[in-house]
Amino acid sequence: MNRRLLQSSFMRVAAMVGCTVLFMSQLATAGSILEGQRMHPVQGKEGMVVTSHFLATQSAQKVLKNGGNAIDAAVTAAFSLAVTQPRSGNIGGGGFMLISSEKKNEVVAIDYREKAPGKATVDMFLDKEGNADSQVSRYSHLAAGVPGTVAGLAMALEQYGTISLKDAMAPAIKLAEEGFIVTPRFSDGLKKKEKMLKKWDSSLKIFYKADGTYYEPGELFIQKDLAATLKRISENGIKEFYEGKTAELLVAEMARHGGLISMEDMKNYSPGFRTPVHGNYRGYDIYSMSPPSSGGTHVVQILNILEGYPISKYGHNSAKTIHLMAEAMKRAYADRSHYLGDEDFVKVPLKGLTSKKYAEVLRKEIDPEKATPSATIAQNNPLPYESNETTHFSIVDKFGNAVSNTYTINFSYGSGIVVEGAGFLLNNEMDDFSAKPGVPNAYGLLGGDANKVEPNKRMLSSMSPTIVKKDGKNFLVTGSPGGSRIITTTLQVIMNVIDHNLNILSAVAASRIHHQWLPDEIRVEEGLSPDTIATLQEMSHEIKVKSAMGAIQSIMIKDGKMFGAADPRRSTALAAGL
Repeated sequence: MNRRLLQSSFMRVAAMVGCTVLFMSQLATAGSILEGQRMHPVQGKEGMVVTSHFLATQSAQKVLKNGGNAIDAAVTAAFSLAVTQPRSGNIGGGGFMLISSEKKNEVVAIDYREKAPGKATVDMFLDKEGNADSQVSRYSHLAAGVPGTVAGLAMALEQYGTISLKDAMAPAIKLAEEGFIVTPRFSDGLKKKEKMLKKWDSSLKIFYKADGTYYEPGELFIQKDLAATLKRISENGIKEFYEGKTAELLVAEMARHGGLISMEDMKNYSPGFRTPVHGNYRGYDIYSMSPPSSGGTHVVQILNILEGYPISKYGHNSAKTIHLMAEAMKRAYADRSHYLGDEDFVKVPLKGLTSKKYAEVLRKEIDPEKATPSATIAQNNPLPYESNETTHFSIVDKFGNAVSNTYTINFSYGSGIVVEGAGFLLNNEMDDFSAKPGVPNAYGLLGGDANKVEPNKRMLSSMSPTIVKKDGKNFLVTGSPGGSRIITTTLQVIMNVIDHNLNILSAVAASRIHHQWLPDEIRVEEGLSPDTIATLQEMSHEIKVKSAMGAIQSIMIKDGKMFGAADPRRSTALAAGL
């Protein structure tokens, strides 16, 4: 359907439901998206917001216009996404936030990843024969970890923001209470996940009409239960979510269906500060998320390996460049499967994994002309596929602050289970633990004892919110959804900017590749040259052309200007500057 017909259809439906004014205001923004992606990055001088949904971008942009800082805008965006993008935006999940302050010359990381319930056991996802049961770890109440999003966002706002939690949540409450216009992507998502969501009465009544039919593009979508939950949190603070009525509703949901999360688990949850992983690549300082994320560790590790090659000379997405990237990726993912986990429970050799000396050792193993079979790459001894529906946003302000935030409920719509009476989805992050060492998770990633299920432990993640600085100044703010492909998506945008000197929109839009050690294949997006693919195959690489990878929302700051790029792989994404 072309843009004119789509808008006409929207108009008719909007009139029928009596929401023309709301519809027109939202269509003004949607129209720019329906026109297609901009040919140039969005520019700003006093602030920039890039999120995966235009209504969240608008909400955060208003905060900056009213004098708020990047942290204020980030918290506002996160709660707005929880309403407008329930497949990934959430209050029932968790994530990571990086905050950079040029004035303080510091980068801090907030870890609000979910935790396993106190009654979790190492074998809770094994069947009677001792085999991993993915149905239980992904689509049952046992799949949910204790949510961290509300506590994490509140911590960021309290420590670094300037507005109240009530003010930050107001736009989200309005969107939930008054509704928003359904986009084609929103409608399509609910149709694709119909079987999973309609399995539960609590989800059926939220995401489908009373007669079980779909919400179509242009119709109004209202979430009264979620609005009430957000209001309670707004008025009573985070204790409401973790100790009040919302917690009681969540725990009652668990009790009805054999889940493990208790009131004690909710009350005891707390986010924490982590020291970001730090590396240096060709004179740029790379800051990214530390364990329980594997993302930052392996972004830095791969960059360290590739720094030994003249990548810019070899060219963007040339066979030579892709070969070396894939070989470096293989070795990093092999290490991921063995060493990475929650540092509160296991010793991660972080210094060794991110050291330049270890990169030299790995580089010597790489044949510059031929692929190394993954079967021959063991987990090394270092020296002293997350869901596509995770979501990331990047924000910078005029005060020298930058926020890179990635959060998730794991699969698209998490476990598919809405908490009865509370209006939000439960995550299924427990699947990110190693249910059984040596058995791959939903993204084909292998895990070991370091990431086994343990009570109150945070599960390993690939989320990689990243901030790149040059001479102490914020330069690049980036991150992506994409499961196991988050790491490599983030890596390639960094390389596209630093090695290949692409503008930020070109860096974000360029075709991507991915190798995660096992399976032994280079996954590529459409658009890669057939000649390049043929050359890689001659080098003994197995090539698989698959669907788009990631949805990276990025900002580059250069010559006093801010340049934002919303990934064209997301139809609802929007960059907006001041």
